[in-house]
Amino acid sequence: HDDSISSEEEPHPSTFQRVSGSRRPRGRGRGRGRGRTGSSQAEMPASTSEEGWNDTDAPDIIPPQPTFRPIKSPGPQIIPTASYTLLQLFQLYFTNSMLLTIIKNTNDFGSTCHKPSNPWIDLTLQDMYAFMAMVIYMGLVKLPAITDYWRGSKLYSLPFPKKIMSGKKFQRICRSLHLSSLEDNAANEQRRGTADFDRLCKIKPLYTEMREVCKINYNPGQEISIDERMVASKARIGIKQYMKNKPVRWGYKLFVLADSSNGYTWDFFVYEGKLQGNSGKGLSYESVMELIDTRLLGTGYKLFVDNFYSSPSLFCDLLQKRIWACGTIRTNRIGFPKTKKNCLDSKSPRGSIRWIRKDSLLFVQWRDTRDVFLCSTLHTAHAGDTVQRRVRDADGHWVLKDISVPPAVKEYNRCMGGVDHSDALINYYKVIHKTQRWYKTFFYHFLDIAVVNAFLLHKSITKGKGEVPMHQKAFRETLIEELAAAAGSLAPSPAPSPSPNRAHHKPVHISGHSTTGRLRCRHCQTKTPVKCSSCDVPLCFLPSRDCYKDWHDANDL
Repeated sequence: HDDSISSEEEPHPSTFQRVSGSRRPRGRGRGRGRGRTGSSQAEMPASTSEEGWNDTDAPDIIPPQPTFRPIKSPGPQIIPTASYTLLQLFQLYFTNSMLLTIIKNTNDFGSTCHKPSNPWIDLTLQDMYAFMAMVIYMGLVKLPAITDYWRGSKLYSLPFPKKIMSGKKFQRICRSLHLSSLEDNAANEQRRGTADFDRLCKIKPLYTEMREVCKINYNPGQEISIDERMVASKARIGIKQYMKNKPVRWGYKLFVLADSSNGYTWDFFVYEGKLQGNSGKGLSYESVMELIDTRLLGTGYKLFVDNFYSSPSLFCDLLQKRIWACGTIRTNRIGFPKTKKNCLDSKSPRGSIRWIRKDSLLFVQWRDTRDVFLCSTLHTAHAGDTVQRRVRDADGHWVLKDISVPPAVKEYNRCMGGVDHSDALINYYKVIHKTQRWYKTFFYHFLDIAVVNAFLLHKSITKGKGEVPMHQKAFRETLIEELAAAAGSLAPSPAPSPSPNRAHHKPVHISGHSTTGRLRCRHCQTKTPVKCSSCDVPLCFLPSRDCYKDWHDANDL
């Protein structure tokens, strides 16, 4: 970690230090760059003057860096040396008690809406495992319509869905799926139009428990980020939002706190179309304070947010809670310096830096392809760092040039993408189906969160053991098979029968060539051009990774 102060000390300008030299790591600009601050320091009093913007000739200070004191050790909160199946990791999020609640509520609704001529057959836990296996499978194998998965024509004829459950049963579950009880829904309807009416009543049991298990099973590292996430939907309900600048314009807005290092969704809440608190400081302030819970997280965290959330009042209040913050900021925010003296103008070259410090707050202007404004409580204004940019020289040719970059920009770009990373992992194989019932959209999204968080636990545990983790696609494929086996619909894959003569086991190229015909290794899930000639199983055969020997030893071959 960086140089730290004791937890009893309050950040104060008199304790700051000045930067006189720095490293020069590479990074990206445009307001979201990469890097970290410089290292050499000298004592320097703080500048709180707002007479004008300073340039890089004026020395700045290094604010006191946070002492990281999390409540729990960062990372998975399970036994790191134990062996877990992928189904066991998934069940940390979709627990059996959670599934039994959904099954009971679905059976209650199904029995009331089906006619006597077509009676409802109660679901079991195995039925829910089979249903979730099919839903995740549909995220991997995408077809235009749900009925296509059970079609028997030559163009389709997929064998896996028929082994799991019939198409009619799958659609019966889809139509009757209920997350909350009929009694709770009826009681909530009686409160419609009053302040006690709960807009999220129909997802509350799963919603509340999903938030809890995400926090219980993992503790984020020091660098965290908060951003909004849109879940696509056009259902007619008041909590639906329109965001014109988002890839998903119509849908439900979630505010998400994620680990910047891997995109783990640690906490989130659904925006109901109203403020969550009563501070009077607006939605952006309230959403951050809703997610930052130092009783569960601890102190000394570095929070990164974009210009929707950043404000001087928010950053000062976070600093009182011993949470340091950095983010892009809008120039019309209350507290942002209004002076134009010595600020960047149209003639300022690319890489120009201007800054003002007001006690613990640093405001930075930086010229890249456009002007970028940031506010930070943990960075110095400049440290001699540079990034490379393609610019035209005097002859009009494109050349690489080193330009100055503030430390705040570099670290902001390295750490701000936690929620974006989480969204990307979800959207690769998202399971969401089009549905007219808004609460079912949340069921599918919560299922995605559970799969991705379980996958990130798998990566963390596997790397901790020095092994190679699966890719997300292989993780989902294996999870589908384990869910189907738990449902009794699919027998576990049998181990290959041993060859009578061990001498016949020898590695050969799958296609007779060392680079073509690559398949996924049965032992470590990475691609390999080699297989066993007797077992017909693809296995890595490298000096650094001898899966060929490990797999045969494990199977006594």
